Amino acid sequence: MFKCLNIKMNKGFTLVEMLITALVFSIIVGVATGLFISAIRLQRYNLTYQRLLDQTSYVMEYTARAIRMAKKDIGGCVPDGTNYYPDIGNNIRFVTYHDECWKFFLEEITNPQDPTDKFNRLVMNKYGTDYYLTSDDFDVENFNVYVYGDISGEQPKVTIFMGIKGRGSGYQPKIQIQTTVSQRNLNK
Repeated sequence: MFKCLNIKMNKGFTLVEMLITALVFSIIVGVATGLFISAIRLQRYNLTYQRLLDQTSYVMEYTARAIRMAKKDIGGCVPDGTNYYPDIGNNIRFVTYHDECWKFFLEEITNPQDPTDKFNRLVMNKYGTDYYLTSDDFDVENFNVYVYGDISGEQPKVTIFMGIKGRGSGYQPKIQIQTTVSQRNLNK
């Protein structure tokens, strides 16, 4: 009357099922880890880019403001009758309204911990003392200055071009920026 049903009770996993589960889990963990690492790298790049942009903007504004307030020199800082003296295109000298000779230029720095690590920083010489305008986290690749119309009676214009990039391992941000300024007061 009663038939005995032969029902096989499955109480575990087979080896193939365990291997497939481990493989799927490994793929999911690998993809999640890769996405997390990519997000961290992107965040680091964006923070470095923001710092680079802030510093570049500050340096360009400071340099442009100082150059805009130059006056004709009669004391020997620059050739007589001119406002600016660009030495070889990558630095500039001028006299301020306070009769001080200022100079902006690039200086190559060697890392004391690694003598093969060399980079450039923008320097301002003011009152005979050098002041770094860029941090050692960045390498100023280019700082070029071009002066136009610096002759008697004309409004001189100075074009500043700067290329700067982050230093460190991995892909680093890079910015190239240019501005042109003119002298504020020609009568002085």
